[in-house]
Amino acid sequence: MINIDYRDKVMTVNLNRGVINALNLELVHRLSEAFGKAKNDPDVRGLVLGSSNEKFFCIGFDIPGLYKLDREDFSCFYRAFNNMCLELYTLPKPTTAAITGHATAGGCILALCCDYRLIAEGKKLMGLNEIMLGVPVPYLADSILKSIVGVPYARDIMESGNFYRPEQSLPMGMVDQVLPLEQVRSQAIEKTQLLGAMNQQAYALIKRNRVETIEAQFLACREEKEKSFLQCWYSHQARQQLKAAIDKF
Repeated sequence: MINIDYRDKVMTVNLNRGVINALNLELVHRLSEAFGKAKNDPDVRGLVLGSSNEKFFCIGFDIPGLYKLDREDFSCFYRAFNNMCLELYTLPKPTTAAITGHATAGGCILALCCDYRLIAEGKKLMGLNEIMLGVPVPYLADSILKSIVGVPYARDIMESGNFYRPEQSLPMGMVDQVLPLEQVRSQAIEKTQLLGAMNQQAYALIKRNRVETIEAQFLACREEKEKSFLQCWYSHQARQQLKAAIDKF
């Protein structure tokens, strides 16, 4: 489900679950394990997260598979997803998303959890369309998005559910750079290598200062927020919207 490679002290993790890289519990666990390895391996100075194909970075949740789960099993998935996102967001080493395809919903969240986002030019869409599925953007991702693009842009992104092309994402701050497709992976690795060559302790402390407030806010209310998300996921209206999404999946 993922491919891992190493290049000059940078771990590259490429999603490899079919074309769309839909997130299920197994893929979430594989990603979490990879992030743990990157954190604990002293020879790894940074991480690049990408896709094995150029059509999708990640479509988001595997809705057809997750829709069928009972509340207990879906709760297990949702908590694991949030844990994985927090691990990526707080990884004390530089992280870069190499976005060579669409990054939507949960896929957009993965990209937002990285320190930097490099996207291919052209029709490579990003956005958080959870509202169209009848559920809110997960609280951790909501908080991260606001810290990256500011409240006004975050409000519009989450409440509209729109997808944005690279030339729209860049001025909002949702991505850091738009590049020709063939340059995205190499530039992501180069960027991560450059940051990884810095004093590791100093970098980790600078990053810690940036992420610790959001981490503390999330941990303080995660049970309440996760319970609210589950209630929405299993509401009658959301089930109808999710079923409609499955028909298009």
